[in-house]
Amino acid sequence: MTRQAFMARLMEGLRGLPPMAQADIIADYNNHFNEGAAAGRSEADVAAALGDPSRLARELRAEAGWKRWEMERSASAGASAVFAVLGLGAIDILILLPILMGVGSAIFGVGVAVLAVFFAGGVVFAAGPFMGLPGGPTATMLAGVGLMAGAASGGAVLAIVTTGLVNALVWYGRLHYRLLTPALEPQVHGAL
Repeated sequence: MTRQAFMARLMEGLRGLPPMAQADIIADYNNHFNEGAAAGRSEADVAAALGDPSRLARELRAEAGWKRWEMERSASAGASAVFAVLGLGAIDILILLPILMGVGSAIFGVGVAVLAVFFAGGVVFAAGPFMGLPGGPTATMLAGVGLMAGAASGGAVLAIVTTGLVNALVWYGRLHYRLLTPALEPQVHGAL
């Protein structure tokens, strides 16, 4: 593979990353080719030593997703980290995707239930005193407040569980990346 073909595939795989991150990565891989040329190696040898540019791009995107998640801890950063980890390998997708879909569906279902209980508590709090429910107006207002507080607590626990699951997935991705890196590095360092 030529330098131009390698860099084109790498740039294609990096699409969507911030422009500065893309520029840094491209400059780094251009340096690998420059050092290889200075050592008298062909572009094809350097490209073979670096590995598949599409795979490298997926690993670099995963690493960028992890860093973003560690810095921001937002929903979009978490989704970015999850999809970056899923992009690491097709076999992993076959294993992780059904699990993540089940867990994601359960989290979504619990989130909807928490919102429904919260709004039901609001209705009981606001309309209960006028409906003549058992226990009188004070009991119905307290029941409404209790439902809303329980739903808020459930939402907080759900947020903690979701954050823990995203952290576990990022840990898994890092472990996966660390297991692959030793297999790639001796070729890169030994060949360059």
